[in-house]
Parts: sequence; structure tokens; C-alpha cells
Amino acid sequence: MKTIKDSVHDHIRVDGVARALLDTPEVQRLRRIAQLGTVSLVYPSANHTRFEHSLGVYHLACEALEGLGIEGKQAERVHAAAMLHDVGHGPFSHNLESLTHRRTGRYHDDVYDLLADGRVGDVLRDHDLEPEAVAGLVAGEGRFGQLVSGELDVDRMDYLVRDAHHTGVPYGTIDHGRLVRELTFTDGELVLDEGNVQTAESLLVARALMNPTVYSHSVARISKAMLRRAAERLLEAPEAGVDAERLQRMDDYDLTVALRNCEATSAFSRRLDQRDLFKRAVWAEIDDVPGGIIESDHGTIREFEREIADRVDVDPAHVILDVPGRPSMTESTSRVLVNGEVRQLGQQSPLVEALRAAQYSQWRLGVYSPAELRDRVGRAAVDVLGLDIDGALVTEVRAGAETTLDEFVD
Repeated sequence: MKTIKDSVHDHIRVDGVARALLDTPEVQRLRRIAQLGTVSLVYPSANHTRFEHSLGVYHLACEALEGLGIEGKQAERVHAAAMLHDVGHGPFSHNLESLTHRRTGRYHDDVYDLLADGRVGDVLRDHDLEPEAVAGLVAGEGRFGQLVSGELDVDRMDYLVRDAHHTGVPYGTIDHGRLVRELTFTDGELVLDEGNVQTAESLLVARALMNPTVYSHSVARISKAMLRRAAERLLEAPEAGVDAERLQRMDDYDLTVALRNCEATSAFSRRLDQRDLFKRAVWAEIDDVPGGIIESDHGTIREFEREIADRVDVDPAHVILDVPGRPSMTESTSRVLVNGEVRQLGQQSPLVEALRAAQYSQWRLGVYSPAELRDRVGRAAVDVLGLDIDGALVTEVRAGAETTLDEFVD
């Protein structure tokens, strides 16, 4: 057994298959992948990694299994899945996942190949565990996959608390101890036991508040979009010799060096290194965006960018169109027991509709460009995209002002 001091959960005891997995190259690589990608450009202390998050997920999985009375090989499978649930992440976590998925057809939770081969596969087989079964749990399959990847998973419970701790933002505070203690299975579904509607609501509220202030902060979105554009140019540069498969297996440092050393990406790399970021030329609410644009595929978005650049005769690399998906709230499908009946939180809690409305009001389409081009690019983008100009065109951004929730709830 190994005991590790953790900034969130205090002391974490790692034993069995999880202890053996801890020192595999695949798990140690997670030390070099930032949990929040480029969010440290907003919150400088947000430098925690996927490695410590994986330890936290393992710790909460152990507590949940103990509360559920699960032992033996099934518990070991879940322990392994919890420790390995993030080994499929590429550099800077989720920031490049859409880019690599378009080329590989694989998301970060598709890890069977990683688990079947190399040191990880050897460790799993040494402990009489099937890599395919563990990979299925990582993907959320089956009864116990819900613990690792689902509406009430221990992944979500750890990252909310950990991200709040390292950013200094208090909104992610949840009673994760109560959450894991109150988990139970009813007809094969993972639910919160009687008397826990408010416990489930706390998870929902925490996620809803962390989204605008941390995960979708405007600077985080701009830097992520710039990193994504740089990585795309890296894949398109023959001299770089990097394909999507290789990119997925890089860590943050590998990618940073590759971007610095490639002529096609060095300008983006310099801007990211020096925090010389693009600015918002357009910041449009969902009601200002014509139907169809939100559903545009990657090729269509690139065409819009080229047309905007052509209108004002600038390099297409200086125009980035950032279109989030439609607002969604998967946590609202969390299940709770009420009077012996399993109900979705969205059916039971009046908070859900209010939070959905807030999420809708926080949604923004962004167009980003260098500061000196912002006005020209913004006006061209409004015309090309057919946006309602009221509230869409950014003509003044307050420099140095503290970011508050009010900025996102107009």
C-alpha cells in the first residue's frame, strides 16, 4: 500500500491493482497534462494535472464501493477504471479533443487499445483483470460503469471540488462525502438514496456556476480556440511530421515544443507563451445568431472565417469563429429516490428550469482576432453571419477589471 498526500482529499491510500498501475508510463504521463488546459491563463494557480485528478477519482470510487458493499474482483475492476479513466486524454485535456476526433474517430474514453497493450495491459492481466472489461467501465458501460462515467460519477465529484480549489473560485464546493455515501443501485440504475434531492441539486448548481466563471470564461475560450487552431495547422504542416494519432499521445510539453519549432505555428505559439491573446471582435447571445449557424460543421465554420477575412483583406489565420454547441445540462437527468420512486432530478427540482434559463443566457458565439483588427473583423463578421448587431459587436472591453458572474448574466 502507498499513502499519497492530496490537496483536496488529504491522504489517499492506493493499493492492489491501482498501486501497480500508478507507476506505468501511461498513468505517469498524466502528470504532464493540465487538468484545465489553458485556464491557467485566467487563474494562475490552476496548474493541477490529470494525474492528481485520477488519484482523487480513485479515492472517491473506493469510498463509493465501500458504501455499496462491493468487494473482490468487481471492486478491483472499478479501481483500475478509476485510475485509468483519463489515460486517453491528449495534451491540454479536452481542448483538442474535437480536432483529434475528426481525424481518428476516437474520444478520450475510447481506451481499449491503450489498456490492452504495454505496461498497463501487463498489470491488468497480472491481477486477473480483462482490459476489455476495464475499458468498458471507463466508457460508462454496464452497472458499475455509471460510477466512473455517468450523471452521478465520481469523476464529476472530484473535478468540481479540485478545480474550485485550484482556481480559488468557491462555486464548485459540494459535499462529495455525502454524495458518495448516499449512492445506491435501484433496478440496475445508480441513484441517490431517499432525502437527497438537495444533495443532487448541489452538484447541478456547482456545475452551472463553474461553467461561466471557469470552464467557459472568455479568456479560456479564446486561448483554447487559438491552441486548437495552432494544433490544426501543425497537423497540416508536412514538415512537422505530426498526425492525429501522435498528437493524441503527446503531453503538454511535447505539443508546446512542436508548436514552437514549426514555422506554420510559431506565431500562435509565441502568442500563447506570452499571453498575447486575440480579442473578442464579436460576443453574440444565442438569440442574435441565425438558425443553422450553431449546427454548422467544422468545414462550414472555416468557410465563414475565410469569408470574414476576405471582406477586410486580412490573413485568415487572424480570424477565429468559436461556436459552442447548444446549451445542455446532463446533470438534470441524475436520478434520486423520492417516496420509494426513482425520479430524474429535472422532474423533481424547480431549480433545474432556472439553471437552464441561466445557461441559455450565458451562451455566446465568439469571433476573435488580434486587437488591432478587432473592429474591422467584428463588423465583417456581423455581416457575414447575419447577426443581430445589438449586443453582438464588441466595441469596448474593460482591461484589468475583475471578472464576476454578472459579466455572464446580462
